[in-house]
Amino acid sequence: MNPIRPARRKDALRAAEILVFCYRLHFYPIFRDDEFYFHEFTVPHVEGLLRVQGFPGNTLVYDDGAVKGFVTREGEEIRRLFVEPCLQRQGIGSLLLEAAVSAGGRRLWALEKNVRAIRFYERHGFRLTGKSKPEEDTEERLVELEKPE
Repeated sequence: MNPIRPARRKDALRAAEILVFCYRLHFYPIFRDDEFYFHEFTVPHVEGLLRVQGFPGNTLVYDDGAVKGFVTREGEEIRRLFVEPCLQRQGIGSLLLEAAVSAGGRRLWALEKNVRAIRFYERHGFRLTGKSKPEEDTEERLVELEKPE
């Protein structure tokens, strides 16, 4: 049975939970913003944001009895790919990325300092394009990766 399925509205809470814990694990060490990561960026707040942004939209989840990760695509751009931190490195992210690519995802932006994510995408055929842009309201940069056709 394929564990990848379209997200449902009821998956927003679980997606928010995964997103919050991934942000704290992977981005807090870079940004070190206690106010944002521990007071503003909470599961209830993020669930509300996801719903306002139109969740589920073009979101796929990995669900083998429990939602363990998700990927969101807008057109050719892969916007989010997150896997429950304690379940990373088990192939869930790879399956979600493959599903997003099969659905038309070809480009994405990654935080320049998130070397682990960039290497993950490169292992799956994505290449740095040389384009970068500032991460909103920070000193950090995002780099673009694209999967050649």
